[in-house]
Amino acid sequence: MMEKIDYKKKYKYLYSPKPGVVEEVDVPALNFAMIDGKGAADGPSQTPEFQDAFGAIYGITYTLKMGRKKAGVGPDYTISPPEALWWMEGDVEFDISKPGLWRWTLMLMQPDFISQDDFKQAVEQLKKKKDNPQIDKLRLETFEEGLSVQTMHVGPYADEGPNIEKLHDYSKQNGLKLRGRHHEIYFGDPRRTKPEKLKTILRQPVEK
Repeated sequence: MMEKIDYKKKYKYLYSPKPGVVEEVDVPALNFAMIDGKGAADGPSQTPEFQDAFGAIYGITYTLKMGRKKAGVGPDYTISPPEALWWMEGDVEFDISKPGLWRWTLMLMQPDFISQDDFKQAVEQLKKKKDNPQIDKLRLETFEEGLSVQTMHVGPYADEGPNIEKLHDYSKQNGLKLRGRHHEIYFGDPRRTKPEKLKTILRQPVEK
């Protein structure tokens, strides 16, 4: 029997920073299901777009996993945590007070043995089961961040500011230049987890 692949264990160094401690990581090329969108993900400014995208990206992930399992095609694997890239329209400095200009790419890691054909077939299967306008926006893409700084934030999403500043300060103090988009990796379901116990990896790509 093939051993089940746990990507959080395989890439433990990417998923286990200590709270409030900044560390440098080299993020390899990984495959992700992705959806692009705009607007806030939670709070009073939340739009249904993000929640629909969340449903679509989990839907495609489980469709792929269960399809392989039913077909007896191995190996089996665990579902990775959801991730998102965040930026402002026009790639200007992020302004937390203007959620209408927020842009995001919601992502969920997929095994490297999932092909584009596998993905397209799974999208068609999912469309027959679910009426979700975000399904047509799904894509499979390889994403390579390379050198990045990251830390673990514990608490409400709205309180991430000081830890994001830590990433920026560390980068400046160590001669690293910010590049790319702010990256978050989510642990725990915000619908079931108390805000003060939510864990979020905050990651920022950099260059020397």
